[in-house]
Amino acid sequence: QVQLVESGGGSVQAGGALRLSCEASKSTYNFACMAWLRQAPGKEREGIAAISSRGSTTYADSAKGRFTISKDNAKNTLYLQMNSLKPEDTAMYYCAAQPSPLFACSPVTMVAGHWGQGTQVTVSS
Repeated sequence: QVQLVESGGGSVQAGGALRLSCEASKSTYNFACMAWLRQAPGKEREGIAAISSRGSTTYADSAKGRFTISKDNAKNTLYLQMNSLKPEDTAMYYCAAQPSPLFACSPVTMVAGHWGQGTQVTVSS
């Protein structure tokens, strides 16, 4: 049973920054793809960034230029650095892991086999 535990969420003012972490119970290198997704109240879940086992990254348009996904395989941890936060970034943020290499690694196409419990990010204007 793989466990993913997010941390680092909180409340910030617009223009601020946060770094989310997702610690996995097994090596992050074992996953073909890992991603961050978010869901705001009343909205559909949105994939925002993904990173392949080899470190290739892709971003949703909403995250490009502001967010950076990275991972430290030695620490079994996935990160999301979020800068220039906006009120519309307010959401529950989830990390997800895709074990299978059969699916393309992107925020839209990844197929998650494992999910974290989420961490809340609130951005005030």
